[in-house]
Amino acid sequence: MFLLMRILLVVFASASGYFILNIVDEKLALVGLISGILIAVLAIVFEERVKRTPLRIVLGGAFGLITGLTVANLLTYPLMPKFNNDRYLELLAYLFTNSIIGYLGLSIGMKKGDEFDGFSGSQLFKGASSENKAEEKPSRMPLIIDTSVIIDGRVAEICETGFLDNTIIVPQFVLQELQYIADSPDPMKRVRGKRGLDVLKSVQANDKVSVVITDKDFPDVKEVDSKLVSLAREMSGKILTNDSNLNKIAELRGVPVLNINKLATALKPVVLPGEIMHILVLKEGKEHGQGVGYLEDGTMVVIDNAREHLGKSIDVSITSVLQTTGGRMIFSKARDEMKKAIYQ
Repeated sequence: MFLLMRILLVVFASASGYFILNIVDEKLALVGLISGILIAVLAIVFEERVKRTPLRIVLGGAFGLITGLTVANLLTYPLMPKFNNDRYLELLAYLFTNSIIGYLGLSIGMKKGDEFDGFSGSQLFKGASSENKAEEKPSRMPLIIDTSVIIDGRVAEICETGFLDNTIIVPQFVLQELQYIADSPDPMKRVRGKRGLDVLKSVQANDKVSVVITDKDFPDVKEVDSKLVSLAREMSGKILTNDSNLNKIAELRGVPVLNINKLATALKPVVLPGEIMHILVLKEGKEHGQGVGYLEDGTMVVIDNAREHLGKSIDVSITSVLQTTGGRMIFSKARDEMKKAIYQ
């Protein structure tokens, strides 16, 4: 169907060019035929390019082209009487002005259309109008979300609580990376990718947050992390992640970061030495006589002299708390063993 339409376009354009220039001068009929074919081919090439171009750029280009052609005709018609009815000069002037000014309008329109996305990201989220600065409230910076935090899944629960009232920006290149993972031949990666798509769908359906998918890309930048940093800088936003490497790169380039892992660590309950806790001893520890249990948030609790209590819930006394890069570890002793030591 599309092939037939394109063939008809070539035939119609070439026939139109032939007859139009034949009216002007029979000697130009062949030139009109060739020009019509070239115009049709250029239209087909332009159509293929438009398919890969974001809608905002296409609309900007269309508006710019229409404006350029309008200006070109307004400039050309007043000059027509000066050509003394010379059809060649009139045609040349018409083609020259429409081609040059029309192209300039198209080029400027596409460029402004491309800039509009950056404007919408960095300017439209700036809060209240500057007309009433006395009542202006601090703006919320948009959050640019990365692949790792989508796959992690906790962002959906955080959004459900209502703590995030920023606009969440999902770049198209992040969606492409997520789709690539979901289509991976590796079963584990495929499961993670599909989970990420489900999480993103859940966040998008949540009416407590606003999700915007942007086509803004940086073709000269290959790494996704670098693209995220560049996008955050352009949109004056923050990056939402749980990737420690991305966290460091962003901080080095002056981009603020919200790290979900740091948030989870900060929300863990405070445990002090000497505090008594009730822990289920699940397995043996590395050292002789040790047992290991876990808090509800997943924090590991190492218990001295608890090997004989495997599978039981016992009271333990906290001796120390160690904070590591991988998380927090709590060291303790079985309370019964401490009592025995005191009585002895």
